[in-house]
Amino acid sequence: MSPTGQAPFAYDAVSSGFFTVATIQVRIGKLAASLKLNLEIANAGRFTRWSAFARRLKKQFLELLEKDLEFRYAVAGYLGLSEVLRRLDSIGESIRKLWENQEKLWENQEKLWTEVKALREEQGRLWEEVRALNVRVARVERTLEKLTLDVEEEARIVVEHRLREMGYELKVAPLILPVVEVDIYGATGDLCVVGEARVRASSRVIDELNEKVELLKRISPDKLRPRLLKVVYASQPLPDLVERAEREGVWVLKATGDVVKPEV
Repeated sequence: MSPTGQAPFAYDAVSSGFFTVATIQVRIGKLAASLKLNLEIANAGRFTRWSAFARRLKKQFLELLEKDLEFRYAVAGYLGLSEVLRRLDSIGESIRKLWENQEKLWENQEKLWTEVKALREEQGRLWEEVRALNVRVARVERTLEKLTLDVEEEARIVVEHRLREMGYELKVAPLILPVVEVDIYGATGDLCVVGEARVRASSRVIDELNEKVELLKRISPDKLRPRLLKVVYASQPLPDLVERAEREGVWVLKATGDVVKPEV
């Protein structure tokens, strides 16, 4: 208040009038609020622009880290992680190679399984062939057995007939003992006939015949006689059999007649 008790006043050049101090304070307050608001708006704009710039910078930084190996190592070196990254890259490369090798192993395994499958199929075909072969072999064995039995029976008939022609009446039959079997056997008086029958015979049949005679001498001497006539009946006597039989006095004959005459 003035000494006169009236409020202070000032001259307003704009309105060409006078206004009080209170009026001035109000206007100053409004001006300060307006300045503060403008500052806040300006700061907000700067913050928005900075945020956009920061996002772009971050994106570029991440792209460089992803695409630029040298930049990545530089950043890692700055952070003290370059050696770790190099080792991780080395481990990653090793893992990649391991996966490649694993894939090759899988491919080889598939090839092996294919080959095993083919082998199994081939084995199946082989077993079929073996079974068929076994059937054929069994048939051949039965045929040979029948033929052998026929030859042995034929041999006994022919030998018995020839002995009868020579004046010896004896029954010719097989001799079967626990340790030895003889195809042709017959005995009468002091004469004993011991022999073997074959479809096709070589000189080895004489060795077999001699072994059987020696066995009879040891285990069953009562089957033998003072005179022993060894005989080989063969539908097809080979030359070596004929030559040896002539040297050793073995009677060799077939259905059509004597090949080597008997020494009785």
